[in-house]
Amino acid sequence: VKYSGYLEDSVEPFCTNHNRKVPELLKLGKDITLWGLEIGLLTMRKGETAKFLLKPSYAYGQQGCPPVIPPNATILFEVELLDFINSAEADAFFELTPEQQDTFPLEKVLEVAEAERQLGNFLYRKRNFECARDRYKKVLSILGRSSSSEAEQCQINTSKLLVLLNLSLTYLKLERPARALAYGEAALEIDQRNAKALFRCGQACLYMTQYEKARGFLLRAQHIEPFNHEINGELKKLA
Repeated sequence: VKYSGYLEDSVEPFCTNHNRKVPELLKLGKDITLWGLEIGLLTMRKGETAKFLLKPSYAYGQQGCPPVIPPNATILFEVELLDFINSAEADAFFELTPEQQDTFPLEKVLEVAEAERQLGNFLYRKRNFECARDRYKKVLSILGRSSSSEAEQCQINTSKLLVLLNLSLTYLKLERPARALAYGEAALEIDQRNAKALFRCGQACLYMTQYEKARGFLLRAQHIEPFNHEINGELKKLA
């Protein structure tokens, strides 16, 4: 969210995050603790802007927050909700022991994995690559469970493939090509004709100046997607 908080009859905010180029991810109940503001945010749609006038009982109460907030202060908050992710179910799952997690049906585990991956994607888009990497690794940790059938393993592999591709790209952004190559090759173990995995492996090898190996991966990717501009551009770079 973007927000600014004002005391009654004040034109200058006592708190704001408008000076941040990319507002940080805030968690309801943890980073946002004002009762009135939390209630207000839960009524908002993505992209909506709103003003909330909070009476003292919904804000800082009888005590205030000296020296900035006086006692019994009415507070105005101007808020823009940029984006949100519902991670409650995933958070609850990761608080369980591994033994308890193993008792969850696969369908529920896959839902948690996808929610956590989407949070990783959100962090990646914000260029917070280290935190995105950690989220993706959490997903891999729960997708390592043993399956009871070929159909279940296929579902697990479909989810795992996406995470491995995410990790390969993230490690490229972190300038760790050896790790990017390892995750790209792990993705190819699931789907040897995956053009994205081949492309990531080619990028990683090119970064490490392993030119012949890079050429092999990129030509295989080009064979699958001959009109892909990124693949063709990487081959030109290699040449």
